[in-house]
Amino acid sequence: MSGTASPRPGTRRIWSSALGLVAAAVLAVGVNMLVDRLAPRARIDLTEQRLYTLSDGTISLLRGLQEPVTLRLFYSRRLGAAVPAYGSYAERVRAMLDEYAAVSGGKVRLEVLDPEPFSETEDRALAFGLQGVPVDQSGEQIYFGLAGSNLLDDERSIPFFQPERERFLEFDLTRLVYELSSPRRPVLGVMSSLPLNGDPRMMMMMRGGPAPQPFAVMQTLRQFYAVQDVPLDTQRIADDIQVLMVAHAQGLSDATQYAIDQFVMRGGKLIVLVDPYSEGQAGRPGPGGRPPTNTASELNRLLNAWGVDAPSEAVVLDLRGAWRVRSNPNDRVQAVDYVAWFNMQGDSINQNEVATAQLNQVTVASAGHLRRSDGATVDFVPLLQSSERSMLANVDRVRDNPDPARILAEFRPENLHRTIAARVRGEVPSAFPDGPPPPPEGTERPADFPAHRARSDGPANFVVIADADILEDRFWVRVQDFFGQQVATPFSDNGNLIANLVDTFAGGDALISLRSRGESLRPFVVVDDIRRDADARFRQTERELTERLQQTERRLRELRQGQQGADRGQASAVITPEQRAEIDAARAQIIETRRQLRAVQLDLRRDIEGVEVWVRILNIAAVPLLLALFAIGLGVMRARRRSAARA
Repeated sequence: MSGTASPRPGTRRIWSSALGLVAAAVLAVGVNMLVDRLAPRARIDLTEQRLYTLSDGTISLLRGLQEPVTLRLFYSRRLGAAVPAYGSYAERVRAMLDEYAAVSGGKVRLEVLDPEPFSETEDRALAFGLQGVPVDQSGEQIYFGLAGSNLLDDERSIPFFQPERERFLEFDLTRLVYELSSPRRPVLGVMSSLPLNGDPRMMMMMRGGPAPQPFAVMQTLRQFYAVQDVPLDTQRIADDIQVLMVAHAQGLSDATQYAIDQFVMRGGKLIVLVDPYSEGQAGRPGPGGRPPTNTASELNRLLNAWGVDAPSEAVVLDLRGAWRVRSNPNDRVQAVDYVAWFNMQGDSINQNEVATAQLNQVTVASAGHLRRSDGATVDFVPLLQSSERSMLANVDRVRDNPDPARILAEFRPENLHRTIAARVRGEVPSAFPDGPPPPPEGTERPADFPAHRARSDGPANFVVIADADILEDRFWVRVQDFFGQQVATPFSDNGNLIANLVDTFAGGDALISLRSRGESLRPFVVVDDIRRDADARFRQTERELTERLQQTERRLRELRQGQQGADRGQASAVITPEQRAEIDAARAQIIETRRQLRAVQLDLRRDIEGVEVWVRILNIAAVPLLLALFAIGLGVMRARRRSAARA
């Protein structure tokens, strides 16, 4: 029988699969081209923190621009070729700036320039204050910075994009646009006993050395606000001050406290930082060259009248997030958890408040605690809280060379959250119901002294933070020298917290939603908790061992003294059976306690190694196992479909 042989079934399946792959590829390319033409900005951000999506505050700011802003990105392409990491970062910066221009509807104009050596473009980059960095020994400078200007020829710049600040990229860009679009800045008043603007006394002591720099938080605030220093003896807060920050102001007179009280009564926004023990002030020389003996601050007369208690005799200790510090030189363990200094993360930060919702970590040191007064009717909203693994301790425990190992050994968690920062809102009475106090001796009241207000004009708004060390650079930022320029890299969000609070009170919500975006520190909480618990047990056992040894040594001294008294005149005392029994008992106690210490450390290693094994199993085997299960399930489904089709 003649005729053309039909292709075998296997060949047909191969051709069908090949045609299917070609069709899928053509479809994918076509869809991409269609989306790129019809919706060039459409994308899906699947990251947990939406790292590649502009925040609502940025979008609101860009869409609300009234005047155009020109941004000029100066990027030397040679930098990307020499250091690929900078090339990848430059692509993200360029993509972010393109997004700014698109969202603004044309109000943001973007120019990308390559400043080649000895060119006019390089001269423009230098004129804008951008920083050139040598890429090799030839002396050629490369650039990677941004310059912005508005119609009034105001200029702002980012001298050099640091990859270490990638998580703050949107914040830096939006801040630059905000400064160019807001000619009038809110006025922030600052009253403090701390050298927030640098300490001129330190400069005199250093005899011509580098001038002490202002606190990093003040440099941040001055970029956004018109900051006015308010004297500690003021009798009236100026009317143009919208937000007043009273940061560790010590020894305020009644007249000055009255000025703060009336500022709040007439609707002013207040941020108060008090501290039972200021670590920063205790580490700085006072007027006499030595640190002051009193480093506490309080405003109890005002706060108590407004429904807030801020006890000044206790500090909060927290095992979760405690800093590892150097231990006593005579201690066997080189590092120990200092529970008076700790980081707050997760549920310790209120994620429902706009000022703290975007924060990842806040660090405090020897902080106090807050609570609403009995019978108070104000809204008391905690912003920062300790974990349940915390306790209160007398402030004397952290004064005068504290022993971190001893504090840890005596640590006993109380299973209570302690409020360290809170927002308070509500109608409050004046702390001076009888009117203004007399002015300080030798002074007169200002001519424009306002009339007394017995109650707040509407709900008062203020924030209380029971720790002034939250402002200290060493607890939240690292300052490094980058080719002669000081670059601050935050490791905690202390500065962002203060700026967010001022933003909220000043009405500038545009910047709040974009602080601390990007990658964040994701500590291995389970392993850290296991290690901290075991370390605490180790310290407690070690403390018990020390006390036993001291008791045994005292007992042995008493026995020897008694024996020597009985055998006076002999060259040496003979060890009695009682002494031998005491020595043997002490040795037995030492051996047993050391065995317990080894057991604690062994349990510690076993717990951590067990967790690490499971993590490795999950990381290595979980994804292949899920894919294998998916493939098996898909194969079973296809087999069932074929069987059903044949039937």
